[in-house]
Amino acid sequence: MKNNFSQRLKTAMDSIRAQTDLKADLAIVIGSGLQSVLDQVTVAHRIHYSDIAEFPVSSAPSHAGELIFGTLAGRDVVAMNGRVHLYEGHSSDDIVLPIYALAQLGAQTVVITNASGGLRADLNIGVPVLIADQLNFTGQHPLAGPNDNELGKRFPDMSRLYDRQLRDMARKVAQDMGDRLASGIYAAIHGPEFETNAERRFLRMAGGDMVGMSSALEAAAARHAGMRVLGFSVITNSATGGPEQQPDSIEEVLENAGIGAPVVEKVIIEMVRRDLL
Repeated sequence: MKNNFSQRLKTAMDSIRAQTDLKADLAIVIGSGLQSVLDQVTVAHRIHYSDIAEFPVSSAPSHAGELIFGTLAGRDVVAMNGRVHLYEGHSSDDIVLPIYALAQLGAQTVVITNASGGLRADLNIGVPVLIADQLNFTGQHPLAGPNDNELGKRFPDMSRLYDRQLRDMARKVAQDMGDRLASGIYAAIHGPEFETNAERRFLRMAGGDMVGMSSALEAAAARHAGMRVLGFSVITNSATGGPEQQPDSIEEVLENAGIGAPVVEKVIIEMVRRDLL
């Protein structure tokens, strides 16, 4: 973190508090093509990122860029409808500033969602995946630099980054509803380009099951801030890097994200109804 990060966060929180006094102990980060998760939220207040001092503004396709306060199945929630990415030219501090804001708004648990390419051959388009762990290949880390002990301790343990108990409960909820959640390790890259075939094969050899351009810095910051983290990824394209590899396009990725999004939506809502989040 840069020396002025804490001041930036304070300024952002003052800006939010000038517009609403709403709080929530559950936060949701909405990734590419997964906006349907918000369809069941009864919105009480929304603030565009451009109206929050120090907040970064997203330019990524399908990322509305707004902070939404409301209720989901009777539970107070705060949701990020869209995020910013390193490939947009943002710094790691920019990426995670909203995450620390969620923590200061009362969030004790954060659900992080994203779209990703399937490095594993059996992860077909539309498959919803529970993120079991992650590999950060972005070249950036949000905790580098001076540490603010009021935000989190200097050396946080990341061996249980994605909460195992929450993953087990999500898997059980999906089974109860007749759905299945795959499980995998998320490999995060800088972007914005879709990976070369050699990079995809390397990421698979390194232990990655899916690849994307977000979430890793957010998850690390959330754990640093003391939040429990549950992650969902929807496979939007095959990314095995093999001889059968087909070209990718952002249009297809966004369209394909909608195939697995309904399962993710149902699981999150049912977990809230059962008071599991």
